[in-house]
Parts: sequence; structure tokens; C-alpha cells
Amino acid sequence: MEDVLVPISFFLLVFGIVYVFLSLRNKERLALIEKGVDAGVFFSRKRNSITLFRIIVLNVALLLMGVGVGVSVALLIGNYNEIDDLAPLIIASIFTMAGLALLIGFFLTKKMDKQAPEN
Repeated sequence: MEDVLVPISFFLLVFGIVYVFLSLRNKERLALIEKGVDAGVFFSRKRNSITLFRIIVLNVALLLMGVGVGVSVALLIGNYNEIDDLAPLIIASIFTMAGLALLIGFFLTKKMDKQAPEN
């Protein structure tokens, strides 16, 4: 019985989040339209920043590379120091390198945003 509750709970959680997001967005738009704001405000594409897809791809790629480098560094340190239990070292180096990769991704995204052509 417990095996069925987890997927059902996950589905209900995702459905609830999407429902609340869409209903609040709809209410906000209706309130703005009632006040006389132009509907073009919802579809403006004049932002001078890079697309969200590029940011996500960059950060995911750097995160996965950070995890790979973290595992490699942990194995190298463990083999050269003859450590018997590598699990804590692997976990620590994965988090360290993944965090460093995401920090690099943040700065690269900021740099890309500055270089984006203005529309």
C-alpha cells in the first residue's frame, strides 16, 4: 500500500503547484486588465538578456562536469593517500566541485547577459 502512496503524493504535489501557479497568474492578469493595462505587457519580448534555455543548459553542463571532476579528484586523492573508506571523500569532493561549477556558471551567465545584443 505504501508503494502506491509515494507516486500518488508526488503527482498531487506537482498538480497542486501547477494549478496554483496558473490560477494566480490568471488572477493577476485579470486584475491588470481591469485596471486598464495594455495586454501587450504579458507578451513583451524586448528583454535584452539571453534565453532561459541557454542558462539552464550552461548550468546543467557545468554541474555535471563538476560532479565528474569531483569524483575524479576524490579517487585520485584516495588512491595516492591509500584511504580505505572513500565514500565521505567522494561526497565532499562532489559537493565542492559541483558548487564551484555552479559558481562559474553564475559568472559566465552574468558575462553572457552583459554581452547580449539589445533588441
